[in-house]
Amino acid sequence: MYLLALFPVLFHLTIPILASAPFKSLVTFGDSYTDTVLTGDGGTAWPVYAASYANLSLYPYARSGATCSNVITPMPWASIMEYELPLYFLETHNGSVVLDPEETLYTEWIGTNDLGVDSIFTGSNAGSVVDVVGCIVDWVRVLYADGARYFMVQNMIPLDLTLVLSGNALVRMELQALAGSGELPDAHIGLFDSHGLFQDMYQNPGAYLNGTAPLNVTVPVSSCAYEEDGTLACTVAEGTDKDSFLWQDELHPSEQADRVVAREIALVATGEGSDWATWFS
Repeated sequence: MYLLALFPVLFHLTIPILASAPFKSLVTFGDSYTDTVLTGDGGTAWPVYAASYANLSLYPYARSGATCSNVITPMPWASIMEYELPLYFLETHNGSVVLDPEETLYTEWIGTNDLGVDSIFTGSNAGSVVDVVGCIVDWVRVLYADGARYFMVQNMIPLDLTLVLSGNALVRMELQALAGSGELPDAHIGLFDSHGLFQDMYQNPGAYLNGTAPLNVTVPVSSCAYEEDGTLACTVAEGTDKDSFLWQDELHPSEQADRVVAREIALVATGEGSDWATWFS
C-alpha cells in the first residue's frame, strides 16, 4: 500500500526533459520485439527503421526469446545480463565497436518473456516481478559503470497480464528514484511508454495503421484457428494489407506498429522529443 501511495506523487513530479541530442549511435538490448535478425514482426525490426529515420549507426544486441536474466527466469535462450551485455562489452573493449558516450543512446525493451507464460505469470520459477524490475534497472547501472550515459527504457506493451501493469509501475518508480538519487552523476535516464503508445494504437488505429485492408486491432496478420473437424486453418495477410494490422501474431506487434515505435524513438534521438518518452534526468 505504501508503494502504491507513492505513485501519484512520482507521476506528478515527472517532467519531460530533453537529453543531449541529436545522437549518432543507437545501441539496442531486448528480446524478439527488438531482434533485428529473428524479427518478431515478420519484416524489418523497429531499430532498423529508427536508425534510418534518425540517421543513426545501429548496434543491435537484442536476441529473440531473451529475458533480462536467466538467473531470475531460467530460459534456454540468451538473456541481457548473461549474453547481450557480455557480447557488447567484448566488442567495445576489443575495439571492434567504438562509441562516444555523449553521442550514443542505449535502449532496453524487455519483460514479456520474463513475466509471461512458462515464467513468473504461471509460477514456473521462483523469480518475482520485483526481481525482474530490479534487473531492468540494473541494466542502467551496469552500462553506466562502463561509460554509457544516455538510457531509454521501454516498458511492456498491453498483453492483458496483470503483472505487466504492476511491472510497468515499478519500472517507472525505480527509474525515477535512480535518476533522482545522485547515484549516477551525469546519467540521463528516460522511460518510453510502450504500453501507452500501444493502447493509443488500439483505441485510435486510424492515426497509426495505413494498410489497404480494413483496420484490425484484434486479429493478427497471421491468424490460425481450429475448424469443427479439428483441422487447423490459417490466414495470412499479404502485401500492403499487412499494414492494417496492429499485431503480427498473438504476441508480437506488426511491422507497421514497429514503424510507429521507430518513429517515436527516432524523435527522441534527434532531440525533437516524443509524446511517449520522458527523461527523468
